[in-house]
Amino acid sequence: MKKPKEPIEKFIKIVRRLRKDCPWDREQTHKSIRHSLIEETYEVIEAIDQNNADELKKELGDLLLHIVLHSVMAEEEKSFTLNDVIDSISEKMIRRHPHVFGNTMVKDSHDVKRNWEHIKMSEGRKSVIDGVPKEMPALLRALRIQEKASKVGFDWKRKRDVWKKVDEEIGELADAERSKTVLILKKNTAMYCFR
Repeated sequence: MKKPKEPIEKFIKIVRRLRKDCPWDREQTHKSIRHSLIEETYEVIEAIDQNNADELKKELGDLLLHIVLHSVMAEEEKSFTLNDVIDSISEKMIRRHPHVFGNTMVKDSHDVKRNWEHIKMSEGRKSVIDGVPKEMPALLRALRIQEKASKVGFDWKRKRDVWKKVDEEIGELADAERSKTVLILKKNTAMYCFR
């Protein structure tokens, strides 16, 4: 048997062998280990917050185990492979960084973030808040939605400007009700229907 040349190849072989020879690993599914993936992610965050490089190295290894294990399970199901995962993220990084891999000019990181959101919308998203996971803890989800809304100008420095926007939205709702307009309900969008 040919010895793997790269650490990642060696690690993939280890995970494939575990799936074949370990009864516990063999029984696992994407859903059965999903909670562990979330837990490992929080452990990575804790190591970062503690500025602990040794712990971060270990926790990133645990996170990598999940990425490889999910990819190996998908390979067994003939869904996708780890190479497909890597190809997909490589294509995304190139596509979303036209200032590095193309001719787009940016002045600063603010331009990069604005461009990133514009590119995501051109990829078929219907709303700037698409992609915020529903499973995310409520406060963290609220923060991410607020951050995404802020990136497209839905952010104000003065409280009176917020109230002005709220009044504007209430006015639009009242106009729709008066005109008996039927507004289409869209997925993930708070809209109302009057008859």
